[in-house]
Amino acid sequence: MSNTETKKPKKPNALFEIVFNVFLPSFILMKFSGEEHLGTVMALVVALAFPVAYGGMELIRSKKLNLIAALGFVSVLLTGGIGLLELDTQWLAIKEALIPGLIGLAVLFSTFTPYPIVKKMIFNDTLLNLELIKERLAQTNNTESFERCLTTSNYLFASTFVFSSAMNYFLATWIVTSPAGTAAFNEELGKMTLYSYPMIAIPSMLMMLGIFYYVWRQVRAMTKLETEQIFHLK
Repeated sequence: MSNTETKKPKKPNALFEIVFNVFLPSFILMKFSGEEHLGTVMALVVALAFPVAYGGMELIRSKKLNLIAALGFVSVLLTGGIGLLELDTQWLAIKEALIPGLIGLAVLFSTFTPYPIVKKMIFNDTLLNLELIKERLAQTNNTESFERCLTTSNYLFASTFVFSSAMNYFLATWIVTSPAGTAAFNEELGKMTLYSYPMIAIPSMLMMLGIFYYVWRQVRAMTKLETEQIFHLK
């Protein structure tokens, strides 16, 4: 076995990621924000330390900075700042909508460049047998049609962040109504974090899987290739 294979980095454990970034912070905010426990400030600091620590560990493990991960880190710091500075909760709603909104704008803008984000994510040689796919698209005169398919996919991908932005704003204004700096604010923040997974993260993930399925179907239809010919399968 080669050194490359033995030193291949492990993929993050999805269950551990959810527990560390969603359930533990939510549990701490909802159950330990009272003065008889950690208190509002310390509970907020401890809860937000989990996603910050996880992001730091992932950075050390992968040895590279991911833009979306960096925005997530900034988002956590802003949430902490709003709570510690006791700002109006409207700022929390704006912040919650702003981060996915900025990502969505970046995805949309990339459509008008030579490097749409969906093309980088999906249509790459790591995942697909690009040489064969491009050759078959040229043979069937579908190269331009497939480029239009990728453009449509990029618009759809941007729309998933629009959905996330709108839902984040809705959840923040619906759930977090108590003044920042209070135990009730922390509890509501924990509830919002908990609800965001089934109401935002899972639907967004399903939308992205739908986009991937759409691209795969278009590749099959335009190239007449089988799945094992399209993907790099071991």
